[in-house]
Amino acid sequence: MPKDQLKNIFVVGLDDANLPTLQAVPDAASYRFHRLLTIEELQEGEVSVNHLLERARSVLDAHEGSIDAIVGYWDFPVSTLVPMLGKEYGTRTTSLESVVKCEHKYWSRLEQRKAVDAYPRFGRVDLDTDDPRPPDGVSFPMWLKPALAYSSELAFGVDDEAGFRAAVEEIRHGIGRVGRPFQTVLDLLELPEEMRGIGGEVCLAEEAMTGIQVAVEGYVYHGRPTVYGVLDSINYPDSPCFLRHQYPSTLPPEVLRSLHRISERTMRQIGFDSATFSIEYFYDPRTGDVSLLEINPRHSQSHAELFQYVDGAPNHSRMISLALDRDPALPSGQGEYAMAAKWYYRWFADGTVHEIPSPERIAAIEREIPGVRIDVVPQEGQKLSTVSQQDSYSYEVAHIFTGGDDESDLRRKFDRAVAALGLTFG
Repeated sequence: MPKDQLKNIFVVGLDDANLPTLQAVPDAASYRFHRLLTIEELQEGEVSVNHLLERARSVLDAHEGSIDAIVGYWDFPVSTLVPMLGKEYGTRTTSLESVVKCEHKYWSRLEQRKAVDAYPRFGRVDLDTDDPRPPDGVSFPMWLKPALAYSSELAFGVDDEAGFRAAVEEIRHGIGRVGRPFQTVLDLLELPEEMRGIGGEVCLAEEAMTGIQVAVEGYVYHGRPTVYGVLDSINYPDSPCFLRHQYPSTLPPEVLRSLHRISERTMRQIGFDSATFSIEYFYDPRTGDVSLLEINPRHSQSHAELFQYVDGAPNHSRMISLALDRDPALPSGQGEYAMAAKWYYRWFADGTVHEIPSPERIAAIEREIPGVRIDVVPQEGQKLSTVSQQDSYSYEVAHIFTGGDDESDLRRKFDRAVAALGLTFG
């Protein structure tokens, strides 16, 4: 296709790991993908939203040709830059307000409360007082977390007053890194009365949820919310850390219907449109209760291979279709495998990583084990505690994607891949 007929898709934070998946979407031959800012610019150190906007504008203004879509699949600041730049350059996105309603954990809870009853008891924690206390009506065990953070950074599960106070001190120390730039985005919005004076550096406490963790992927097209996939999230034993995401979900049909219904009501309440979303839930099989954990105003890039393995197209395809105002619906079950999983190979103590295989050796492992793709997270000789965006409980060493016939097949492939990597820790 001639270059002047290609659609120019600008991807905020386009990374090498996701480029092959983007290039696997339907109609990829008619698209040109352009990197708009690097992951390092977007996520390392304290973020300046205004500086990032200037950098992005310089790239877009220098582009010769059409700007057909501006998209992204990362959290803040990418999630907010997409609608801000979309408004400036006339590309189709959801509104900035709808994104912030999802990402600001306290505001998100207020919106959920208007639409559904599938949420835990919650409240704000006063970080400025000398003697912070749990909010009235919120009982232990509970989670403390900032209004916004990267991944599970500064999220703490606490069981008693001592744990509560220790978590508050950690959050006080680190909340500004993302909270201050988030405030610059809040300042652009006309906030409702219930959000006046809340700000971007607020700490939320909510009662711990139990059960099976589930991720719901969907989109809103022309005002109509649609769920296209539900994934089971399985943790390491006795740990809040993910072992794997598995698609499709094995939950009963009536639970899946409930997840669809709650997700669609919530996104309609928030006013989300023309974009993908991902919502995390807990399902308690003992009570049948479904509880909403958090809403992400973008699809999960970490699930892209899973949809490609099972449905025949990565979930990136829906993001692109929506940005081009095309119907994002796709058939399911058209992929090579019946099931797929993203595994998190973790280390639960600090250490230094050694004997990381070369890219050539990793490619050979992927060829030796069909339906496997591997991304090693740290670099050779890197201390795990220096790797960015780790949670408070463990260190991600590698992401291993597997497609297979059933759960046993997925696990066999994961175990073979871990053994083949041969990583050591000193």
